[in-house]
Amino acid sequence: MHVIFVHQNFPAQFGHIAAHLVGQMGWRCTFVSEHEPATVAGIEKLQYKPRGGATVHNSFYSRTFENCIAHCTGVYHALKVRADIKPDLIVGHSGFGSTLFLRELYGDVPIINYFEYFYRSRGSDLDFLPDAPPSEDKRLRARARNAMLLLDLNNCDVGYAPTGFQRSVFPPEYRPKIRKIFDGVETRVYRPIEDAPRAIAGRTIDPGTRIVTYCSRGFEKMRGFDIFMKAAKLIYQKMDNVLFIAVGSDRVCYGDSEAEKGRYNSFREYVLAQDSYDLSKFIFTGNIPPTQLAQALSMGDAHIYLTVPFVLSWSMMNALACGAVVIGSDTAPVREMIRHGENGFLADFFDPQAIADQTLEILADPGKYADVRRSAVRFIQDRYSLEAVLPQLIDLYESAARGAL
Repeated sequence: MHVIFVHQNFPAQFGHIAAHLVGQMGWRCTFVSEHEPATVAGIEKLQYKPRGGATVHNSFYSRTFENCIAHCTGVYHALKVRADIKPDLIVGHSGFGSTLFLRELYGDVPIINYFEYFYRSRGSDLDFLPDAPPSEDKRLRARARNAMLLLDLNNCDVGYAPTGFQRSVFPPEYRPKIRKIFDGVETRVYRPIEDAPRAIAGRTIDPGTRIVTYCSRGFEKMRGFDIFMKAAKLIYQKMDNVLFIAVGSDRVCYGDSEAEKGRYNSFREYVLAQDSYDLSKFIFTGNIPPTQLAQALSMGDAHIYLTVPFVLSWSMMNALACGAVVIGSDTAPVREMIRHGENGFLADFFDPQAIADQTLEILADPGKYADVRRSAVRFIQDRYSLEAVLPQLIDLYESAARGAL
């Protein structure tokens, strides 16, 4: 069996399943991405380069589609010159190196698309934040941004989305075509690390210090970084022996960076300028390798995760896998995973005081929450670990390849 995977990045959502198919099942996997060509764990990495793309002369509303077409074209031409590649199955991330044009190369070869999010102009992430209402242009663009998703929904044989919430935002007429299968948490890395060293970023942490962790690929409004900082200040004003470890970078992955930071160099710089913060209470680590992140999550006494109704972050699932006591925002994607008081806690996204109060309650006696920690670990292992989801993915792939969906 030969599978082509398509994604701008490597390994992205498909690296673990590709490695399993090659190493455990003897399948052949070709991974088409923008990364340099190579062979990794038996997976052939084939590089594509986008052809064309949006310019300032394109309509603001259609630029996402123009860029998607550039990636479609690049993928098509990268594979067109490889006559030796005759796949039995194609799997791609819709919108990130789309599989759309591969019908012209491979005819009726089954296509599976991974669908992450469908944009809406109202009742969504776009208008969730009252202090950052969307402009008319952004509302109009939200509708046009779905063009490639809709083409892929029509073109693919079947799709899957990682969570029930993410599946639910797609048009009802297409939902029967989309399964719910999570990406899978690598629990060999993200697991409770007993006696994790209390040191990070070159700093040793006193045993009597309480640790609160926060993790986001980028410190931005969509992931509640400004709310986290407000809650953190309320916490350290009540509890002196607390330290906040914030993992991430000064980039905006999902919002509009200029609107969020204005004249400042980053959104973090903007947030810090809005109030007086005791920065001795914070360690900003930057991005760190998975093994270090697992150690940080394991040694924390509490973990704060905030998000608007949007794509759920891997970081929250990793935190649960490490046995962190998660205080998550009471928003749809988080409610799907956290049962309040059982495997974590929920608090109002817009209420820093409620987030702080819940965190302070945990920090007062972290030992009381051993059952919550164990429940979080079991939840991931039983339902969302790689071991739990790989059989679902393999069944989907085999069924698609047989035409037995």
